[in-house]
Amino acid sequence: MKEVKTFRLGVVEGFFGKTWSWEARRHYARFLSGNGFTTYLYAPKNDVYFRKHWTTPCPRDHHEALRGLSDYYRSAGVEFGIGLSPFELYREFSSEGKAALERKIDEINSINPDTLCILFDDMQGAMADLATLQLHIMDYVTRTSSARQFMFCPTYYSYDPALTQFFGAMPDNYLEELGAQLDSRIDIFWTGPRVFSESFPDDHLLEISDRFKRKPLLWDNYPVNDSKRLCGYLHLNPFENRDEGLKSLAQGHMANPMNQAYLSKLPLYTLSRIYQGLESNNMLEEACAVLCPPKLAPLLQEDSAAFQEKGLEKLDESTRAELMEKYRPLEDHPMVQELFGWLQGEYAFDPACLT
Repeated sequence: MKEVKTFRLGVVEGFFGKTWSWEARRHYARFLSGNGFTTYLYAPKNDVYFRKHWTTPCPRDHHEALRGLSDYYRSAGVEFGIGLSPFELYREFSSEGKAALERKIDEINSINPDTLCILFDDMQGAMADLATLQLHIMDYVTRTSSARQFMFCPTYYSYDPALTQFFGAMPDNYLEELGAQLDSRIDIFWTGPRVFSESFPDDHLLEISDRFKRKPLLWDNYPVNDSKRLCGYLHLNPFENRDEGLKSLAQGHMANPMNQAYLSKLPLYTLSRIYQGLESNNMLEEACAVLCPPKLAPLLQEDSAAFQEKGLEKLDESTRAELMEKYRPLEDHPMVQELFGWLQGEYAFDPACLT
């Protein structure tokens, strides 16, 4: 493995519900490259070939699309990663399980990602030897994979009580065992004090760094909107309570975007500006001016509060119809197409998203 010494700024497509199109993913290669991002991680929760049914081989067209995406990101100078969730493999990591994992790693090797992330999130974890079992799997992965770099998402990736509510009590010393025994070059994801953290306090990050024996890799659940509480909102506002000082406290910062890929560019643009030390007094206005056609920019600025704070449930049928007519002249733009889909209920809550 190659040791990562630079701060990683990226996007992790790691949400439940309606996934991005292949066209949108290719578009993001140039968007990320042009705005100071270094990394893209493919890990949509609805890709069953890398999650619940991970032992099933990818269909040929799906595999070829991922291989092409890997090449496309590399040509744009952006690190391409794949997330694999070998669902509860640690319950019985037998010879049969090892053979299945080896087959899947061979398949991923042929896609040729720069980075491989093993994710143990959203799985039952109330097992005394959980860390040992997951470390055993991770060791097998690093010896089998041809990836240059590795990431790891623990089952308990935050102190949020929601995780123990859904996935059982965290075993004693789970985080400490991971930190002490996992290769120090492997990044460990952490979402902060909560699954949806409003901020990443210095003392909190210093404390988790001590437990991990390394700086955490932040998984920032903003502007994501896949949960039951959030799916009725469009998060267009700039990132808040994040600053350039996080570079000294974290290994990197990976933002989990909305199901709406093109609209997600607006807040993501502001994150890149924060880390470049180029914040402005009105970051949303700047993002819209840079990323939207001249006629669309003022409309999104005008309606952003309604989309972010009022939400879909409080927009009655007549208001939705008025919004559709308002944006109709720009209906060919992908941001407007996503807005129309949201107004028409195409981004419904996925009950698989427990948190």
